[in-house]
Amino acid sequence: MSRKIDKPAAEWREQLSPMAYRVTREKGTERAFTGEYWNFWESGEYRCVCCGAPLFASAHKFDAGCGWPSFSTAAAPDNVEEAEDRSHFMLRTEVLCRQCGAHLGHVFDDGPAPTGLRYCINSASLRFRPESGDDDAG
Repeated sequence: MSRKIDKPAAEWREQLSPMAYRVTREKGTERAFTGEYWNFWESGEYRCVCCGAPLFASAHKFDAGCGWPSFSTAAAPDNVEEAEDRSHFMLRTEVLCRQCGAHLGHVFDDGPAPTGLRYCINSASLRFRPESGDDDAG
């Protein structure tokens, strides 16, 4: 798929922390209960750490008890895409940033009403912007 933002690996490596690069560009994951946003409850929006596209809102965040930030819906559905993931001998639905192709995490059908979805997202793929619109935190 053609992306609005397409950079060589060397540029992504310069821009991102080693963990953010591993998660977003190599489809890695952070260990549960270790990411910056898994137990973070301030009001604002979560953007792609790679390109800054708005992805999720704190209003849709909930404690799924899984150790990763969890959202019941994408705040900007046009900025999120899904793909089949058959890695690790499982069938899952991968969540990606539509703008730059960053791996964000996975979506499952065990979330709360009204969507029934749980977007299980790596903190390393996100950058938080407080509701006030001040400088990005994190």
